[in-house]
Amino acid sequence: MAINWFPGHMVRTRRQIKENLKLVDLVIEIRDARIVKSSSNPEVNEICENKPRIILLNKSDLSEGKVTKDWIKTLSSDKIKLLEVNSLTGDGIKNIKPAISELLKEKEDRMKSKGLKSIVWRAMVVGIPNVGKSSFINKMAKNNIARVGDKPGVTKNKQWIKTSLGVELMDTPGILWPKFEDEDVALNLAFTGSIKDEIMDVEELALRLIERLVITNPNNLKNRYKLDTLEGTSLEIMESIGKKRGAIIAGGGVDYNRIAIMLLDEFRGGKIGKISLETP
Repeated sequence: MAINWFPGHMVRTRRQIKENLKLVDLVIEIRDARIVKSSSNPEVNEICENKPRIILLNKSDLSEGKVTKDWIKTLSSDKIKLLEVNSLTGDGIKNIKPAISELLKEKEDRMKSKGLKSIVWRAMVVGIPNVGKSSFINKMAKNNIARVGDKPGVTKNKQWIKTSLGVELMDTPGILWPKFEDEDVALNLAFTGSIKDEIMDVEELALRLIERLVITNPNNLKNRYKLDTLEGTSLEIMESIGKKRGAIIAGGGVDYNRIAIMLLDEFRGGKIGKISLETP
Protein backbone atom coordinates (compact mmCIF):
# COMPACT_ATOMS: atom_id res chain seq x y z
CA MET A 1 0.00 0.00 0.00
CA ALA A 2 2.24 2.80 -1.28
CA ILE A 3 0.75 6.14 -0.29
CA ASN A 4 1.84 9.50 -1.64
CA TRP A 5 0.22 12.52 0.01
CA PHE A 6 2.23 15.70 0.45
CA PRO A 7 0.13 18.84 -0.01
CA GLY A 8 2.04 22.02 -0.76
CA HIS A 9 1.29 23.52 2.64
CA MET A 10 3.34 20.72 4.26
CA VAL A 11 6.45 21.87 2.43
CA ARG A 12 5.83 25.35 3.81
CA THR A 13 5.20 23.93 7.28
CA ARG A 14 8.57 22.19 7.39
CA ARG A 15 10.31 25.41 6.38
CA GLN A 16 8.21 27.43 8.82
CA ILE A 17 9.12 25.19 11.76
CA LYS A 18 12.82 25.57 11.06
CA GLU A 19 12.54 29.34 10.74
CA ASN A 20 10.50 29.82 13.92
CA LEU A 21 12.45 27.52 16.27
CA LYS A 22 14.52 30.47 17.46
CA LEU A 23 11.33 32.13 18.74
CA VAL A 24 10.41 29.35 21.18
CA ASP A 25 11.81 27.82 24.36
CA LEU A 26 10.56 24.30 23.77
CA VAL A 27 8.61 22.09 21.41
CA ILE A 28 5.40 20.27 22.28
CA GLU A 29 4.97 17.31 19.96
CA ILE A 30 1.63 15.56 19.90
CA ARG A 31 1.36 11.92 18.97
CA ASP A 32 -1.45 9.37 18.91
CA ALA A 33 -1.09 7.05 21.93
CA ARG A 34 -2.34 4.13 19.83
CA ILE A 35 0.47 4.51 17.27
CA VAL A 36 3.29 6.23 19.12
CA LYS A 37 5.96 5.36 16.56
CA SER A 38 3.89 5.79 13.40
CA SER A 39 2.47 9.16 14.51
CA SER A 40 5.95 10.64 14.91
CA ASN A 41 7.36 12.21 11.79
CA PRO A 42 11.04 11.18 11.76
CA GLU A 43 11.90 14.66 10.46
CA VAL A 44 10.77 16.23 13.74
CA ASN A 45 13.93 15.06 15.54
CA GLU A 46 16.08 16.71 12.89
CA ILE A 47 13.98 19.85 12.49
CA CYS A 48 13.67 20.53 16.23
CA GLU A 49 17.40 20.03 16.77
CA ASN A 50 18.25 20.18 20.48
CA LYS A 51 15.19 22.04 21.71
CA PRO A 52 13.69 20.61 24.92
CA ARG A 53 10.58 18.65 23.99
CA ILE A 54 7.41 17.43 25.61
CA ILE A 55 5.74 14.56 23.79
CA LEU A 56 2.03 14.33 24.53
CA LEU A 57 0.54 10.90 23.93
CA ASN A 58 -2.91 12.11 22.99
CA LYS A 59 -6.08 10.00 22.79
CA SER A 60 -4.67 7.95 25.66
CA ASP A 61 -8.25 7.02 26.55
CA LEU A 62 -8.29 4.93 23.35
CA SER A 63 -4.99 3.10 23.97
CA GLU A 64 -4.06 0.24 26.28
CA GLY A 65 -2.82 1.80 29.54
CA LYS A 66 0.08 -0.58 30.14
CA VAL A 67 1.40 -0.16 26.60
CA THR A 68 1.24 3.64 26.89
CA LYS A 69 3.22 3.56 30.14
CA ASP A 70 5.80 1.29 28.49
CA TRP A 71 6.24 3.89 25.75
CA ILE A 72 6.75 6.62 28.36
CA LYS A 73 9.50 4.62 30.06
CA THR A 74 11.17 3.82 26.76
CA LEU A 75 11.26 7.28 25.19
CA SER A 76 11.79 9.58 28.21
CA SER A 77 15.15 11.33 28.63
CA ASP A 78 16.67 14.45 30.19
CA LYS A 79 15.53 16.57 27.26
CA ILE A 80 12.31 14.77 26.43
CA LYS A 81 9.32 14.33 28.76
CA LEU A 82 6.34 12.19 27.83
CA LEU A 83 2.82 12.67 29.17
CA GLU A 84 -0.41 10.85 28.42
CA VAL A 85 -3.32 13.21 27.78
CA ASN A 86 -6.83 13.43 26.43
CA SER A 87 -7.17 16.77 24.67
CA LEU A 88 -10.96 16.57 24.51
CA THR A 89 -11.55 16.05 28.25
CA GLY A 90 -8.40 17.78 29.49
CA ASP A 91 -7.11 14.74 31.35
CA GLY A 92 -3.34 15.05 31.89
CA ILE A 93 -3.16 18.70 30.81
CA LYS A 94 -2.32 19.84 34.36
CA ASN A 95 0.94 17.88 34.20
CA ILE A 96 2.30 20.00 31.36
CA LYS A 97 3.35 23.02 33.44
CA PRO A 98 5.46 20.96 35.92
CA ALA A 99 7.06 19.18 32.96
CA ILE A 100 7.98 22.53 31.38
CA SER A 101 9.45 23.77 34.67
CA GLU A 102 11.56 20.63 34.94
CA LEU A 103 12.83 20.86 31.36
CA LEU A 104 13.62 24.59 31.58
CA LYS A 105 14.78 24.75 35.22
CA GLU A 106 18.30 25.98 34.44
CA LYS A 107 17.02 28.65 32.08
CA GLU A 108 14.39 29.72 34.60
CA ASP A 109 16.98 29.97 37.39
CA ARG A 110 19.18 32.17 35.19
CA MET A 111 16.29 34.46 34.34
CA LYS A 112 15.22 34.77 37.95
CA SER A 113 18.78 35.55 39.02
CA LYS A 114 18.59 38.54 36.68
CA GLY A 115 15.48 39.80 38.44
CA LEU A 116 12.79 38.45 36.13
CA LYS A 117 9.85 37.30 38.25
CA SER A 118 7.11 36.74 35.72
CA ILE A 119 8.24 34.35 32.99
CA VAL A 120 6.10 33.39 30.01
CA TRP A 121 7.45 30.45 28.04
CA ARG A 122 6.88 30.02 24.34
CA ALA A 123 6.28 26.61 22.84
CA MET A 124 5.81 25.40 19.29
CA VAL A 125 3.15 22.73 18.85
CA VAL A 126 3.92 20.17 16.16
CA GLY A 127 2.42 16.91 15.04
CA ILE A 128 1.03 15.01 12.09
CA PRO A 129 -2.46 15.85 10.77
CA ASN A 130 -5.53 14.86 12.78
CA VAL A 131 -3.57 13.86 15.89
CA GLY A 132 -5.42 16.34 18.09
CA LYS A 133 -3.32 19.52 18.00
CA SER A 134 -6.24 21.90 17.65
CA SER A 135 -8.21 20.16 20.41
CA PHE A 136 -5.16 20.42 22.68
CA ILE A 137 -4.68 24.13 21.97
CA ASN A 138 -8.37 24.82 22.51
CA LYS A 139 -8.25 23.04 25.86
CA MET A 140 -5.13 24.96 26.89
CA ALA A 141 -6.64 28.27 25.82
CA LYS A 142 -10.06 27.34 27.24
CA ASN A 143 -11.80 28.59 24.14
CA ASN A 144 -12.05 27.65 20.51
CA ILE A 145 -9.22 29.70 19.03
CA ALA A 146 -7.86 26.93 16.84
CA ARG A 147 -10.30 25.33 14.43
CA VAL A 148 -11.08 21.68 15.14
CA GLY A 149 -11.93 19.15 12.47
CA ASP A 150 -12.14 15.38 12.26
CA LYS A 151 -10.31 15.40 8.95
CA PRO A 152 -6.57 15.97 8.51
CA GLY A 153 -5.35 19.29 7.22
CA VAL A 154 -7.64 21.71 9.07
CA THR A 155 -4.97 24.04 10.50
CA LYS A 156 -3.30 26.01 7.69
CA ASN A 157 -1.46 28.99 9.18
CA LYS A 158 0.78 29.82 12.13
CA GLN A 159 -0.88 31.50 15.11
CA TRP A 160 0.10 32.37 18.70
CA ILE A 161 -2.27 31.39 21.50
CA LYS A 162 -2.07 32.57 25.11
CA THR A 163 -2.89 30.07 27.86
CA SER A 164 -3.48 30.13 31.61
CA LEU A 165 -0.37 28.02 32.27
CA GLY A 166 2.17 30.80 31.69
CA VAL A 167 3.02 29.56 28.21
CA GLU A 168 2.21 30.89 24.74
CA LEU A 169 1.67 28.31 22.03
CA MET A 170 2.59 28.58 18.37
CA ASP A 171 0.34 26.36 16.33
CA THR A 172 1.56 24.86 13.05
CA PRO A 173 -0.22 22.83 10.38
CA GLY A 174 0.23 19.07 10.56
CA ILE A 175 3.22 17.69 8.74
CA LEU A 176 3.47 14.30 7.05
CA TRP A 177 6.11 12.49 5.06
CA PRO A 178 6.26 12.91 1.26
CA LYS A 179 5.92 9.13 0.92
CA PHE A 180 5.38 6.18 3.24
CA GLU A 181 7.92 3.46 2.52
CA ASP A 182 6.85 1.33 5.50
CA GLU A 183 3.47 -0.28 4.86
CA ASP A 184 2.75 -0.79 8.57
CA VAL A 185 3.27 2.93 9.22
CA ALA A 186 0.99 3.83 6.31
CA LEU A 187 -1.69 1.45 7.52
CA ASN A 188 -1.49 2.64 11.13
CA LEU A 189 -1.92 6.25 10.02
CA ALA A 190 -4.81 5.29 7.76
CA PHE A 191 -6.51 3.19 10.46
CA THR A 192 -6.48 6.12 12.89
CA GLY A 193 -7.56 8.73 10.33
CA SER A 194 -4.33 10.68 9.85
CA ILE A 195 -4.53 10.10 6.11
CA LYS A 196 -7.61 11.34 4.31
CA ASP A 197 -10.13 8.59 3.63
CA GLU A 198 -10.83 10.25 0.28
CA ILE A 199 -7.53 8.98 -1.12
CA MET A 200 -7.95 5.49 0.32
CA ASP A 201 -9.96 2.43 -0.68
CA VAL A 202 -11.97 2.26 2.56
CA GLU A 203 -13.15 -1.29 1.92
CA GLU A 204 -9.57 -2.51 1.48
CA LEU A 205 -8.52 -0.53 4.54
CA ALA A 206 -11.29 -2.07 6.65
CA LEU A 207 -10.26 -5.55 5.52
CA ARG A 208 -6.67 -4.84 6.56
CA LEU A 209 -7.89 -3.58 9.93
CA ILE A 210 -9.83 -6.79 10.45
CA GLU A 211 -6.69 -8.80 9.60
CA ARG A 212 -4.75 -6.82 12.20
CA LEU A 213 -7.36 -7.09 14.95
CA VAL A 214 -7.78 -10.83 14.44
CA ILE A 215 -4.11 -11.16 15.41
CA THR A 216 -3.74 -8.46 18.05
CA ASN A 217 -7.18 -7.99 19.63
CA PRO A 218 -9.45 -10.90 18.63
CA ASN A 219 -11.67 -10.69 21.71
CA ASN A 220 -12.39 -7.01 21.11
CA LEU A 221 -13.53 -7.80 17.59
CA LYS A 222 -15.66 -10.80 18.59
CA ASN A 223 -17.31 -9.06 21.50
CA ARG A 224 -18.12 -5.83 19.67
CA TYR A 225 -19.80 -7.55 16.74
CA LYS A 226 -21.06 -10.65 18.58
CA LEU A 227 -19.18 -12.99 16.26
CA ASP A 228 -19.18 -16.71 16.98
CA THR A 229 -15.84 -17.27 15.28
CA LEU A 230 -12.98 -15.42 13.61
CA GLU A 231 -12.11 -18.29 11.32
CA GLY A 232 -12.01 -17.60 7.62
CA THR A 233 -10.79 -14.67 5.56
CA SER A 234 -11.10 -11.02 6.52
CA LEU A 235 -13.75 -10.69 3.79
CA GLU A 236 -15.80 -13.49 5.36
CA ILE A 237 -15.49 -11.81 8.75
CA MET A 238 -16.62 -8.51 7.24
CA GLU A 239 -19.63 -10.28 5.73
CA SER A 240 -20.48 -11.75 9.14
CA ILE A 241 -20.29 -8.27 10.68
CA GLY A 242 -22.51 -6.92 7.90
CA LYS A 243 -25.15 -9.56 8.52
CA LYS A 244 -25.05 -8.97 12.28
CA ARG A 245 -25.55 -5.25 11.71
CA GLY A 246 -28.20 -5.65 9.02
CA ALA A 247 -26.14 -3.93 6.34
CA ILE A 248 -27.80 -5.81 3.49
CA ILE A 249 -28.47 -4.53 -0.01
CA ALA A 250 -31.07 -5.63 -2.57
CA GLY A 251 -30.57 -9.27 -3.44
CA GLY A 252 -29.30 -10.21 0.00
CA GLY A 253 -25.69 -9.13 -0.44
CA VAL A 254 -23.64 -7.24 2.14
CA ASP A 255 -23.14 -3.48 1.78
CA TYR A 256 -19.34 -3.59 2.03
CA ASN A 257 -18.83 0.16 1.81
CA ARG A 258 -21.27 0.82 4.64
CA ILE A 259 -19.66 -1.81 6.86
CA ALA A 260 -16.14 -0.56 6.05
CA ILE A 261 -17.01 3.01 7.03
CA MET A 262 -18.76 1.85 10.19
CA LEU A 263 -15.86 -0.40 11.22
CA LEU A 264 -13.28 2.37 10.78
CA ASP A 265 -15.46 4.91 12.60
CA GLU A 266 -16.03 2.55 15.52
CA PHE A 267 -12.32 1.71 15.79
CA ARG A 268 -11.36 5.39 15.71
CA GLY A 269 -14.00 6.21 18.31
CA GLY A 270 -12.86 3.49 20.71
CA LYS A 271 -16.08 1.50 20.42
CA ILE A 272 -14.17 -1.70 19.64
CA GLY A 273 -12.21 -1.15 22.86
CA LYS A 274 -8.89 0.28 23.99
CA ILE A 275 -6.39 -0.84 21.39
CA SER A 276 -2.69 -0.02 20.93
CA LEU A 277 -1.49 -0.88 17.43
CA GLU A 278 2.19 -0.52 18.39
CA THR A 279 4.32 -1.52 21.37
CA PRO A 280 7.85 -0.30 22.23
